Amino acid sequence: MTIRVLLADDQALLRSAFRVLVDSEPDMEVVGEASDGLEAVRLTKEQRADVVLMDIRMPGTDGLAATRMISADPDLADVRVVILTTFEVDDYVVQSLRAGASGFLGKGSEPDELLNAIRIAAGGQALLSPAATTGLISRFLAQQDPADDDRDPARGERLDSLTGREREVLVQVAGGHSNDEIAERLEVSPLTVKTHVNRAMAKLGARDRAQLVVIAYESGLVRPRVE
Repeated sequence: MTIRVLLADDQALLRSAFRVLVDSEPDMEVVGEASDGLEAVRLTKEQRADVVLMDIRMPGTDGLAATRMISADPDLADVRVVILTTFEVDDYVVQSLRAGASGFLGKGSEPDELLNAIRIAAGGQALLSPAATTGLISRFLAQQDPADDDRDPARGERLDSLTGREREVLVQVAGGHSNDEIAERLEVSPLTVKTHVNRAMAKLGARDRAQLVVIAYESGLVRPRVE
């Protein structure tokens, strides 16, 4: 299967570099380029992209708003958004994960890291750089002013629908662990872990593992660490 990739960045030079890199791979192709969020959403629909590499800061409709629009569209439920950012410790990245992005990657990443991220996202694994993403969410939520908190209290209530084992697995997911690592920690099979993860996502209304991490922190199941 060829992975259909859409590039969304306001810098034409960067888009050109990403296009050369992506098109050099036999299992993926660039199906469109966008210089702003609205164009990215439109082309995602028209070109049926599998993965969108989304710059977070663009003129007009930015990557955050575009990610929300893609995530909210039932016809684009299978599309995975990977946020590209210059600064990995960035409030907007966390907001993008909340909005439905599958993860983030620094623009300074090595070419192999970017290509691997595309394949991981297309394969539904979703959470990119687990430890880094988890640490980012943890630091951000720990610094939030409770008076400005935009968390959804209903999420805490929805945790009541999880079984004890599903809660255990969710805690491990929030810790940035892979299915194989969780299986070893809980002494179950990777397939069993995958089943629990999928059930937790369905019950909590999460698109992927990235959103599961955010929900785990926002609901209070996992407490942020202040370094």
